[in-house]
Amino acid sequence: MKLALIRHGPTAWNAEKRIQGRTDVALSEAGRAAVRAWRLPAEFAGYQVLASPLARARETAALLGLPPERIEPALAERSWGAWEGQRLPELRKRYGSAMTRWEGRGLDFRPPGGESPRDLQARLGPLLTRLADGGADTLALTHRGVIRAVYALATGWDMRAAAPDKLHDGCVQLFDLAADGTPTVAALNRPLAAAAPTEG
Repeated sequence: MKLALIRHGPTAWNAEKRIQGRTDVALSEAGRAAVRAWRLPAEFAGYQVLASPLARARETAALLGLPPERIEPALAERSWGAWEGQRLPELRKRYGSAMTRWEGRGLDFRPPGGESPRDLQARLGPLLTRLADGGADTLALTHRGVIRAVYALATGWDMRAAAPDKLHDGCVQLFDLAADGTPTVAALNRPLAAAAPTEG
């Protein structure tokens, strides 16, 4: 079966480069305008739709005309604990070499009170298994951390260095799920077609 993942539209915190994590930040007006210009490629019509419980993902689904069949807690963004609302460059300046060591842990990098990417993969595992068992092609409105976690499972990327592929916003990231829920990459960065301009 296929699993198509779309990151939510932009928020004010995205524009300010703040870590959002589980903080429930709504789409910005610019983000809503961006999502209104997206169009889902026809190949994904008929997929069952799931969404993260966070408002920015649910609103993106609504603006795309994709009412979720289910709100799925496992699709929520990775928790960044005490660092939510902060900016990574400021954290790197504050903690210096310690921050370099922490980030060098890759999949095991866990912010204070938050989740590591490996924790997030463990949270996603049962969902991937259920989806594979159900057999229905699925489209999920979710978050960058979730997409990166699935991509890492699919490719073996340990997050200690830059990802082998750049994952772009405003695109569909498509995976195949094996019978046991193991993902493999099917297609990356399938663009959400922009709406045709209106006349007059």
